[in-house]
Order: sequence, then C-alpha cells, then structure tokens
Amino acid sequence: MLAKQNDNILPMDSVSRPAGMTSGRQIGTILIDEGKLTSADAELVLKRQRELGWRFGEAAIELNFITEADLRQALAKQYEFPYLISGPEGVSRELVAAWDPFHPAVEELRGVRTQLLVRWFNPAAGRRILAITSPCAREGRSFVTANLAVVFSQLGQRTLVIDADFRAPRQQAIFNVSDRCGLSSVLSGRSDLSAAGPIAGLTGLAVLPAGPLPPNPLELLSRAGFAALLAKAQAEYDVILIDTPPVVEYSDACAITFRAGDAMMISRKDQTRLADTERAMRELSDASARVVGTLVNAY
Repeated sequence: MLAKQNDNILPMDSVSRPAGMTSGRQIGTILIDEGKLTSADAELVLKRQRELGWRFGEAAIELNFITEADLRQALAKQYEFPYLISGPEGVSRELVAAWDPFHPAVEELRGVRTQLLVRWFNPAAGRRILAITSPCAREGRSFVTANLAVVFSQLGQRTLVIDADFRAPRQQAIFNVSDRCGLSSVLSGRSDLSAAGPIAGLTGLAVLPAGPLPPNPLELLSRAGFAALLAKAQAEYDVILIDTPPVVEYSDACAITFRAGDAMMISRKDQTRLADTERAMRELSDASARVVGTLVNAY
C-alpha cells in the first residue's frame, strides 16, 4: 500500500469482509447512505482509487471528501462494531469503551473479556451471569461493569447491565438513563424486565438501573423475585453483568452473588487493603459464589 507521510490511514480492507459478518455493504455505499459522499463524489473516489492503488476510504480522504473519523464510523458500521463516534453526548466520560474504543484501557478490558470467555462464559451450563464486586467503595466496580458491558456488546453479545447497588447506584449516571423505574421497581412487583432500556448507538446493550432507592435493599435482593428476574434475563440476553455494593461494607453483595453464582473481584492499586480482599473472598465463598477471577484497577 502506498503511504503518505504523517497520514494515519486505517489498514482495513474496505471491500472484503470476514466470514460470518452479516453486513455486506461496502464502504462507499455506507458513506453515501450516511450523507458523507454523493454518487458523483464516489465516482471520483473510484477513479482516484484506481490511479493510486489505495483502498476506497483512503482515496476519499486524499480527495478531502471525508475525514478519518468518517472512515472509522463507516468501518464501525461495516464490521458491526458499535461505538459513539462523536464522543460523550450525555453518557459519562467514564464510559470510555463507548466513545474511545481504541484507548489503552479499553484494550485491557478486551483482554479481560477474552479471559472471561475462556474461563467463565458457558451458556450451555447456565453461566452467563457475572457479579462485579470489590471489597470496599471507590475501587472501580461501576466503571468496570459499564465498560465491560460495552465491549461484550461490541462482540455481538446481547448484554444487560443490572445495577444492584442500592447503596450508591451509578449506572444511571454513567449511561445517562432515567432511574425512575429500575431494579427496585421490578423486585417490588411494580415493573418487569422491560424496565431495562437499550442504549442509543450501542447495539445489543441494555441497562436496568437501580431505580428508586428502597428502605430494605438486602430484603429485596434476598427474595425469590430476584432469582426469577435473573432467570428471565438469561432467556433474553447472552451476558448479564451485575454491579454490586462493596462486599465488606454490606451483605447485599453476598445475596447478589449467591443468585448470580459467579463473581469477579475488583481491587484498586494503592488503595485496596489485602486484609479487606481476603475477607471479601471468604464472604463470597461462604455465599457459595465462584470467584472466576480478580482484576486490579490502576485507573
């Protein structure tokens, strides 16, 4: 491929696509459909493409018809890789996997996703629910839960985030969704799983916020209704990630992980104490939860 100095061209083929991809549209068609190119522009791009031996998107950039951001957006659509092209618009900047999917932290989260697919995810065995826990507060549970959900959805998995932290819920703020109706509404019999809403721009991702904070969080989470909700969620989603309160501070997390079955433990670099981690691991074990892995949050 011919390369221009100081040009950051994406080295992806704009015509061929891997087997199994469901999107058959070529880059030119996508750019026209998105209003980035006219048919006349596309003809000029094809001519320039033949002259230079470049890919269609590269030639379109060289002619100043589109930007690199436009090309990334088109490639995202072609390869069914949903993310928020224009950056945060309502969603929190914490949701880095949604608006900056090439950030180093997101690459690390993809590594975590791969490990979970290998070591944990097994729908045939009923293992598609994972509680994200940590010993204490402010260790990154909500951040990891939200961004891990995004990278699972980008894999094509129907993904549900459940905010079960009735002590200090944060998923409604991260995803910028209403919490007038949520998990507490479902567990009190005032709503059902339809309270989980899709996230615009992120195909296959839905969020069930905590909802109005109840006076009896542990009692609600210990009822059979929570197990029934998770059973229904398993019938509709491929991956269910649950944000929990801190294990050492509240018993809620043990009630949640008992129902979920599997948990991942988050600790924060230079903050989480070893004694707290050991205590949290014992409590989850006593709740018959299987800790599938641990993650050290350095951000």
